[in-house]
Amino acid sequence: MVKSASIAGFPLFKDLSTDVLEKIAAVSDEHAFSEGQTVFREGEKADKLHFLIAGGVALRVNIMTKPDSITVSFVSKSNECFGWSGLVSPHYYTASAICDEDSKIMTISGNELLDILASNPEAGFKVMHRIANLVSDRLRNSRQALLKTL
Repeated sequence: MVKSASIAGFPLFKDLSTDVLEKIAAVSDEHAFSEGQTVFREGEKADKLHFLIAGGVALRVNIMTKPDSITVSFVSKSNECFGWSGLVSPHYYTASAICDEDSKIMTISGNELLDILASNPEAGFKVMHRIANLVSDRLRNSRQALLKTL
């Protein structure tokens, strides 16, 4: 379990009540990943939301017309969120997350977080609004990366 004080500074959870932060911390875990290790793969069932604590992660997508995947975004800032598909239907990852270096990552069960947010609508609105902004940014980054490959 992660301490609620440590996630209080995460941009996604900014300004949430101590009660909500404690509930989120209770369903959070930290994991160590080695350089080159895959956190999740594009197309896999998404059941977790991820946060970079330390290290770096490349988000890569497969292109059917090319043999290799391309990097569409880098997660390099502490407390940065990725794997938003764990909260958004149809709950399949839209990219693969591969560690560029040894990394420490916090994960939160998507279903449990959704339950917490549903029972705390004000917090739920804030978090889901921030998730929408994250999805928008990643879509813009992906589009730019894909256009460069054409």
